[in-house]
Amino acid sequence: MRARDIMTTEVITIDPEARIYELTRLLAENGISGVPVCDGECRVVGIVSERDLLCLTNGHRVRDIMTREVVGVDADDPVERVAAVLHEKGIKRVPVYNKGRLVGIISRSDIVAAMARW
Repeated sequence: MRARDIMTTEVITIDPEARIYELTRLLAENGISGVPVCDGECRVVGIVSERDLLCLTNGHRVRDIMTREVVGVDADDPVERVAAVLHEKGIKRVPVYNKGRLVGIISRSDIVAAMARW
């Protein structure tokens, strides 16, 4: 099984210039805990999560609190590798790329659901 087989393909993203209240609303309304941050050309420039919000001490825009070094996986990577990346990096979600373009996202719950199907 590959990353492409379990990823969510309709990825919710946010612009780095969005205000923090827009981020909180986006997360709450969609029942998610983090999103990739994409620039005007749909390139991933960061990732932001509830953890970033909890650590918020200064800043009014997503760019002020996002994590800039984004760990990603390839759509052809085996699910076992994706699980290892999530575990080793201590992260809850990972963007999925195909030829450098964002095509999906995988969370820990996606891995658990895939394991239930094995």
